[in-house]
Amino acid sequence: MADHQLAADLATRAGELLLAVREELADATPEERKAAGDKRSHDFLAEQLAAARPEDAVLSEEGIDNPERLTARRLWIVDPLDGTREFSELGRDDWAVHVALWEDGELVAGAVALPAQGITLATPTPPPVPAAPDTLRVVVSRTRPPAIALSVRDALGGVLVEMGSAGAKVASVVQGRSDVYVHAGGQYEWDSAAPVAVARAAGLHTSRIDGSPLRYNQSDAKLPDLIICRPEHAAAVLAVTAAG
Repeated sequence: MADHQLAADLATRAGELLLAVREELADATPEERKAAGDKRSHDFLAEQLAAARPEDAVLSEEGIDNPERLTARRLWIVDPLDGTREFSELGRDDWAVHVALWEDGELVAGAVALPAQGITLATPTPPPVPAAPDTLRVVVSRTRPPAIALSVRDALGGVLVEMGSAGAKVASVVQGRSDVYVHAGGQYEWDSAAPVAVARAAGLHTSRIDGSPLRYNQSDAKLPDLIICRPEHAAAVLAVTAAG
């Protein structure tokens, strides 16, 4: 199975597993659903990658970081459950599964599954981004919108779209449900690797908030800020974020 296909297949199947966990634990506490979802999806992805790509390294939010990955040519970067809070709240669909492949310094494949929406967005050919409305839509966390996103909204006369996980936010830009996702204040490589791979394949702008490239397989897995937006908005957004 080719790498693009494997990423999409594993993200989709992990999502199906998480839907089953959600149904199985419908009467459990949100904390129990979170813990079970994280563990079962991580175990599934780790097992499947070990079988399908035994020579490759893996970096997972729920796994132990092995420093040997820093000398690997190929690294799978996965978030078994992005948006545990949303997953734990029955009925919410803004959570995701991320599976990405980094090879020789670049993201070369990625998939973002949105299991509760029945959708997987994947490289190399995500759906074309629909036309944008006249008013800029800035997608933000429904619980803690970062100040930098509010600055972009105010400077560019936009409106906010509230959503859960990072993967769901990036997917909303690809799907044409929002136009800009800007974040600062704390993320890790697994939060953005697969969404960035899909966004790039869709022709979107991706960068740090100062305009520098997003780099993966670094010794410190923290990657605290990013911009993903329609390319026609990139210069205006960067004028706000880089100045801040």
